[in-house]
Amino acid sequence: MAFIADKQTLEDLNLLGKFKPQSIYNLFNKVRTTGGERLLESMFQQPLTDPDAINIRSGIFRYFQDNALVFPVSQTVFLRAENFLSQGTGGNKLWVLAMSLRRKITATLLRDGQFAALQDGMAATVELLRSLRAFAAVLDTAGSPYHAQATELKALLANQRLDGVVAASGHLSAWQQARYDFLLRNALRDEIEKILNHLYALDVYMAVSEVAKARNFTYARALPKAQNLVRTTALYHPALEHAVANSIDLDSQSNLLFLTGANMAGKSTFMKSFGIAVYLAHMGFPVAAHHMEFSVRDGLYSSINVPDNLSMGYSHFYAEVLRVKTVAQDVAAGKDLVVIFDELFKGTNVKDAYDATLAVTAAFAAYRHCFFLISTHIIEVGEALKKERIGGQYAYMPTVMEGTIPRYPYRLKEGITNDRHGMMIIGNEQILEMM
Repeated sequence: MAFIADKQTLEDLNLLGKFKPQSIYNLFNKVRTTGGERLLESMFQQPLTDPDAINIRSGIFRYFQDNALVFPVSQTVFLRAENFLSQGTGGNKLWVLAMSLRRKITATLLRDGQFAALQDGMAATVELLRSLRAFAAVLDTAGSPYHAQATELKALLANQRLDGVVAASGHLSAWQQARYDFLLRNALRDEIEKILNHLYALDVYMAVSEVAKARNFTYARALPKAQNLVRTTALYHPALEHAVANSIDLDSQSNLLFLTGANMAGKSTFMKSFGIAVYLAHMGFPVAAHHMEFSVRDGLYSSINVPDNLSMGYSHFYAEVLRVKTVAQDVAAGKDLVVIFDELFKGTNVKDAYDATLAVTAAFAAYRHCFFLISTHIIEVGEALKKERIGGQYAYMPTVMEGTIPRYPYRLKEGITNDRHGMMIIGNEQILEMM
């Protein structure tokens, strides 16, 4: 079953987008090949829901990080070879020879560059295969999750029909050019495509593991769904420098974290950090935490920056209501989800927001197979939930006042905040004096 993460969630957490500033995809996009980039995008778009598959993938990343392996061919050589191999040939060996001779004659008489381009592509391919064989020969994967893939790659490279190509050196005759051309782009086309796919995977494994090592990320351990828990230690936002870390543990007995705190205290960043970690963990990718283990979920929903919809005539509040309805339908249908609601019902008056937040939070918390992070400015809701004995945790992001200047430590504290510094901040900005 595919992992659920809709457009709103992906936008809230800034997960995808090659050209989006500070997107999580861009954080890991250090690949060297276009095929590697396509594979990375596919991994981001299709998180996993099988704990064994997740742990195997994260184990592969860890193997490459521990062994500090270097991509076996330069980016320039790979691009030249890939361009050559991607252009298929037609006909049989004699036809390829005839076309090769024709290009050579045309190059001599008309200074046409096609034959030289083919020679260059062939030379790059010879160098690529030679480098790959040398890389595979010293690759020790015994006992590692990458062993099966490495064994397949070695078998493909050991094909005796490639021996002549790998041994080729210097200037190739027109006959050699045609023979190797037909072999690589026709007779062994499927095998070469598999070798390239292994290279794309190598590219992703090395790039992601390099990011993990440089940023001191760790690898989460996936658990069966039935264990119904998520535990993190020193969790932080992966895209922020000098981010402050916090920890969170949820399980079936305590499946709700009710979060309060002032604006700018760090509630949204913390919630995004958790959501990003859950998503990356289901991809088998490294996470920004000292430690994480989690039971696989069916999906992740967030409601952080829900926009109004003028074309549909939706106000901000109605858009929030529809968002909650979407989540409620999947929760009630029995799906195991992680749900993040930041400032529920901020698009309506305080009385309605209080009543709605209290009712919705209490209703959601009854679904013990799901995990909820819910934040609000309306601190009275927390006290009411406590009286109703809703099974959950209550935490807040504190504001420390230094005179009339607020300071934000960004560290979770247990309980419900009493911070009410809005008018003081307005006073600091001298807004009323201006008016």
